[in-house]
Amino acid sequence: MTEKRWIYKPVPPQEQIDLLVEKLNVSTEIATLLAQRQITNFDEAKDFFRPALSQLHDPFLMKDMDKAVVRLEEAIFKGEKILIYGDYDVDGTTSVATFYGFLKTIVFQNREDCPLEFYIPDRYAEGYGVSQKGIEYAAQNGFSLIICLDCGIKSKDKVAWAKAHGVDFIICDHHRPDENDLPDAVAVLDPKRSDCTYPFDELTGCGVGFKLLQAFCSNQGIADELLLPYLDLVVTSISCDIVPIVGENRTMAYFGLQQLNTNPRTGLKALMASAGLEGKMDITKVVFGLGPRINAAGRIKHAYDAVNLLLSDNEDAALDFAKIISKHNSDRKGLDSSITQEVLEMIEQDDFLQNAKSTVLFKNDWNKGVIGIVASRCIEKYHRPTIILTESHGHAAGSARSVPGFDVYEAIEECSEHLIQFGGHTFAAGLTLEINEIENFRRKFEEVVARKILPEQLSPMISVDMKLPLNQITDKFHRIMTQMSPFGPQNMTPVFVSENVRLHGVPIKMKEKHLKINVFQEYEDGCSPAFTCVGFGMVEDFYEELSKGKPFSICYTIEINEWQGKRSFQLMLKDIKLGVG
Repeated sequence: MTEKRWIYKPVPPQEQIDLLVEKLNVSTEIATLLAQRQITNFDEAKDFFRPALSQLHDPFLMKDMDKAVVRLEEAIFKGEKILIYGDYDVDGTTSVATFYGFLKTIVFQNREDCPLEFYIPDRYAEGYGVSQKGIEYAAQNGFSLIICLDCGIKSKDKVAWAKAHGVDFIICDHHRPDENDLPDAVAVLDPKRSDCTYPFDELTGCGVGFKLLQAFCSNQGIADELLLPYLDLVVTSISCDIVPIVGENRTMAYFGLQQLNTNPRTGLKALMASAGLEGKMDITKVVFGLGPRINAAGRIKHAYDAVNLLLSDNEDAALDFAKIISKHNSDRKGLDSSITQEVLEMIEQDDFLQNAKSTVLFKNDWNKGVIGIVASRCIEKYHRPTIILTESHGHAAGSARSVPGFDVYEAIEECSEHLIQFGGHTFAAGLTLEINEIENFRRKFEEVVARKILPEQLSPMISVDMKLPLNQITDKFHRIMTQMSPFGPQNMTPVFVSENVRLHGVPIKMKEKHLKINVFQEYEDGCSPAFTCVGFGMVEDFYEELSKGKPFSICYTIEINEWQGKRSFQLMLKDIKLGVG
């Protein structure tokens, strides 16, 4: 067992906590959670607890937005053919479904002669981003405008080729651009541009596309009520692209979840049913229930299945599409599992990899659609920046994943002399290189990681909000804490530690792997209530020691368990430390 580090968030200044306690009439613990999230006064707390659509920024603050709207309006009013182009992952497919769905339904009123199509590249035949096949399709079929969503920021050559053949581009991307080397598009919408002063730069690709539609609606006098139902797609992209759920993302996620829970589009409703998702949808359910299924379409077959599902307004057809992509997801799990096992065996048999600060592995027949997932699985075991490569069109194509605090994109950028192309984010990236460059790249990447990574980043850690006495877990505390949702990056579900707890009864094994215990705390004036705790996969590490009856400390989140009409608190264990805390 690799011991996890419990890293406590800094305790905010006491005067901030006291002010929030007084102004909001909340407990010290709730005030501390708010202050840790940069909520320091009544007005900020009001905005945080009560998101409003008025918090969305003016889309015209984004660089090139005016140009994009003018070109889109021109294309629509002149009857030009428009191609909506997007990536094959969740962000790309929700982007396409949002943009294509809104234009076709609202702007073109579902006309039979609607001059609109969408295009998703084939992961295996065309690869990531703007493809030559895609722009040739546009040029050969009379499209004069491509709206490019969740990709394109590094497609300078492809955009130039398209322009030379009479096809304009509007790029809606959120990946890091090559500064001073942007594509020659009509408009490049990307809040990460250094010359873009838009107030929020963590939008998803779908979010950037939504802002373009928002600007278009504003110019055309189209009511917000016609655009807002598409927020169920936007929140799906926000959840699955693992972007910070703060600022504008938090507002869109809040209202997107409302849409998802009250009146989801037919395709998402069918997918929720297919995934067996019950009860109120939240970010976690979207990430683990909807995301893998939508992604699986492009990983196993083609992402058209996902877009067609998201666009469907026929319940029977949507259920059929949902069954298809759920089958894709089952196939994906099998590939993911077998390749992960192979990768872990390769690491275990390699003395260098056993002691390295990074993992870079290549095998020509690994499935390209699951190598990113496999990289994440490796990090669960070895906790270091990982790149998994496979052969694609005569090159090595790879997916990179990182550990908290380490910028894998910057590390890859330092190795760019060995690469054909690369792109991505701080914690995830894609890259392509010549097969004969793999060893050179591996050595350089290991040198960069070894030089830059901190020792503590190479061991797993749990970010803890605070120590919490068990007797502070009350209905009021949980009700207010729940109102801090939607939870996600930079506003994670609060994690607590309770020290020196004792067993009430004996540990229970569930399916021989999972741990169920009841715990309480003793105080000078009595004891706390007993709380049920569940720890998945914790039997092997903790069952025997806990059975000895000694005090221990628990790290956990708080959930509500509903059983036979009764509701009770359930502590979901993240880790246990044996002995007195």
